[in-house]
Amino acid sequence: MIDKMHVLNVIDEALAGSDKFLVDLKISTDNRINVAIDGDNGITIDDCIELSRTIENSLDRDEEDFELNVASAGLDSPLRLKRQYRKNIGRDLAVTTFDGESVTGRLTEADEDHIVVCPAGSRKAPAEPVSIAYGDIKTAKVVIHF
Repeated sequence: MIDKMHVLNVIDEALAGSDKFLVDLKISTDNRINVAIDGDNGITIDDCIELSRTIENSLDRDEEDFELNVASAGLDSPLRLKRQYRKNIGRDLAVTTFDGESVTGRLTEADEDHIVVCPAGSRKAPAEPVSIAYGDIKTAKVVIHF
């Protein structure tokens, strides 16, 4: 089986010093490697190709066969890291907490402990900002407007 720590070290080294970062790494028992990356200024297909080649060159197919998929953490993917929240300040989020509360609104703040979401209100009844601790967030996704 592919050594997850080896792959993680290769990714960390490849992304060090850049605005890119690892969001998720999964390696299945049948050696399917799935890597999701993000960047403070976005991810291009070239970023994915470059990281894929770096990972592939660090592994030996003669030793173990594997399938490798490197992709950006898409807009429809849930946010997982504090860094992703900071990157998305100013965008609309749909947040669900572990206690079942749902809040949709503009992400206005993301610090080390919590986020602040300002739901849309009306002129007569402006909505109050909602502070949510990271530990209370079950899912948070960027709301895509067309």
